[in-house]
Amino acid sequence: MTKDLLWRGMLVGILAAMLATLFARVVAEPQIDRAIGVEETHHVHDAMAMGSMPAHEEELVSRDTQKSAGLLTALVLYGAAVGGIFSLVFAYGYGRIALIGPRSFALLLAGLAFVLIVVVPNIKYPQTPPAVGKHETVGIRTAAYFAMIALSIGAAVIAGKFRTALTRSMRGFDASLLAVGAYVLLVMLGQFLLPTVDEVPSDFPATLLWNFRVASTGTQLILWATIGIAFGLAAERVLLRQRG
Repeated sequence: MTKDLLWRGMLVGILAAMLATLFARVVAEPQIDRAIGVEETHHVHDAMAMGSMPAHEEELVSRDTQKSAGLLTALVLYGAAVGGIFSLVFAYGYGRIALIGPRSFALLLAGLAFVLIVVVPNIKYPQTPPAVGKHETVGIRTAAYFAMIALSIGAAVIAGKFRTALTRSMRGFDASLLAVGAYVLLVMLGQFLLPTVDEVPSDFPATLLWNFRVASTGTQLILWATIGIAFGLAAERVLLRQRG
């Protein structure tokens, strides 16, 4: 069963990535273009203030390639990997974590993944356009963001084990509340220990920043919603065929 779910999960991930790419191309990429325009305007003003001509940096990859083939390739690879991992987690957790149908469990799992991987890390490190931030801190910012994702997932695993231990001596609802509280405390502690990154210029348009963050979150929402719905349908067919 796991093998059947794995390749279906990867295909679903690719489908989800294509839909997310379409949304990002229409909604998110225009915000990036505007942010790049703001950055270029700042460079021109700074250069003119210093009495010199602004230097033109040649792009290694053109902007048109970045927001077409580059965007699609990156999201498809990401979607295939995420879809495969999602299918393995589904195969392990189905019938153990919650006694619900495969479609409901897939949606629950996708919603949980969206919260753990997207929403919680964005509280500490909200998305910013590529044009915002210092080039020399890209490595630190990227490492901190992925550390926040790892912390969120790790805290969820610990909270799940904590809930399992608590259900031996109390009702499931009460154990769930305490487990959620433990997750929140662990995440808050991790957010306090991780470095703070605030490199958005004070004169950067607030509306543009907000629109970009909404578009980025929307792209991830479409990805995970598609995985939850489509994989649930695929998994249900696999399970029904095995039972038959």
